[in-house]
Amino acid sequence: MIKANEINLSFGTQVIFDDASFQINDNDKIGIVGVNGAGKTTLFKVLLGTCELDSGTINFGNSRIGYLPQELKFDDDDTTTVWDYLYDARPIRKLEKELNEIYEKLSVNPEDMNLVRRMGKIQEMLEHLDCYNAEDILIDLIEEMQIDPDILDKKISELSGGQKSKLAFAHLLFSDSDIMLLDEPTNHLDASTRNYISNYLKNYRGSVLIISHDIDFLNEISNKILFVDKTTHKTKIYTGNYSEFKKKYAQEKLLKSLRIEQQEKEIKKLSEFVLKARQASATNHNLKKAGQDREKKLAKKLEELEKRDKVYKKVKMQLIPKRESPKVPIEVDNISFAYPNEKTLYNKLSFNLYGNERFLVVGENGVGKSTLLKLIVGKLSPSKGEIKINNKTDIAYYAQELELIDENKNVFENTEDYDYTDIQRRNLLGNFLFQGNDVFKKASVLSPGEKARVALCKILMQKANLLILDEPTNHLDPETQAIIGDNFRDYTGTIIVVSHNPSFVEQIGITRMLILPEGQIIDYSRELLEYYYILNEDML
Repeated sequence: MIKANEINLSFGTQVIFDDASFQINDNDKIGIVGVNGAGKTTLFKVLLGTCELDSGTINFGNSRIGYLPQELKFDDDDTTTVWDYLYDARPIRKLEKELNEIYEKLSVNPEDMNLVRRMGKIQEMLEHLDCYNAEDILIDLIEEMQIDPDILDKKISELSGGQKSKLAFAHLLFSDSDIMLLDEPTNHLDASTRNYISNYLKNYRGSVLIISHDIDFLNEISNKILFVDKTTHKTKIYTGNYSEFKKKYAQEKLLKSLRIEQQEKEIKKLSEFVLKARQASATNHNLKKAGQDREKKLAKKLEELEKRDKVYKKVKMQLIPKRESPKVPIEVDNISFAYPNEKTLYNKLSFNLYGNERFLVVGENGVGKSTLLKLIVGKLSPSKGEIKINNKTDIAYYAQELELIDENKNVFENTEDYDYTDIQRRNLLGNFLFQGNDVFKKASVLSPGEKARVALCKILMQKANLLILDEPTNHLDPETQAIIGDNFRDYTGTIIVVSHNPSFVEQIGITRMLILPEGQIIDYSRELLEYYYILNEDML
């Protein structure tokens, strides 16, 4: 159980929680929702102990917490193998090492009761972690999550973004925590892994707290919603999934709006009477007295007046290429590619992109979807074959891991490579919700969602006629996803996209699909899209 009692937290003048309270029971599957900046991720930081409350308490006893962050960070110089990374999710080897050291010390001093007590505690912990069966449990998990056994001896730094995401989730599941905190857990996951994780979490004997912009995932997993209200800085738990919460919340907002309207009418009527009484002749004692009485009622009504919910600005985006897309923007001619000391990803892969089409690349994680996009934009070079870019093709690239954002620069500096005046840049960044001094924030302190908005702004500023998009909806809230989906649908240029978001794919109007690793190209249909998102192993 997690119990928050009258918690308060502010950063300077910015209030996050104001006497907020809630209770999460064992085995609850909780979706945490609220507008950007409401305090969802901050709540996770409080639970993890990396952020301290100003006052109030959050108690969860001796429960062990497992955490999957939104931004996965792995050290590129780390020589840890995939197997070691996964196995060490349970501190078995660390505890066994300490236990052996205690045995050695006890052989010298067998009457040291502190060592004896610590030995008993470690043995109890190892038994709880099922140390004798742990390897078999991990192997079963690897098989269930369809993690390629060939990568187990590799360094994590050698893997794709999708493979890293899958491993991070496997690491969390194997840790066998009592409480799981998941921040955007479905980013980068293929459909088969997503389905496995959904079923796992639904049957998981513990509490799960999920921050996610994936509405389908929230609906599938959550039995309750914890709403963090940015206007009141309170929290409230709703029974049901996200869709049920939205209905209940909409009804509450409607009733609240009606109440406020009634309150405002009463305040207006009282204010008019008080003003009339104040302007009355001094000899009109009855009116003066009535005015004083109404003035007291007015003060009380003003004190009780509910706050209207703040209306937050939405992203504004209109993509307009500076010139028309050529008939064949790109020709991929018999390319082959393999990373050093790795198996070949493609062998004699060929296809053309046609002007104004919407082209989707599908396949399991690790088959080279992101790599193909990097080959097209010139970040990698094919070992054989050629990628021909039409001289009338202007390319804008959105990278899955947002690596095109320079973290050593601020938001404003990240947009300085394009031919815009400072005022025009400020206005465009304002359309992506970077107002005032927000444009001078260092990119390194931005949330993944904020970085995604900077990347989208850079896409817009390039006025390209070919967009190369690698998971463009990751990190974005559903409303922003819908806005950019409408823009990409109406965009007059060409799009090649990798996306695990079927709703977005439907929205932008895909015309053809490339299936990797085979290189098969098929015309788009919803049935085939659903089929390939299931990732039938006979076909992919």
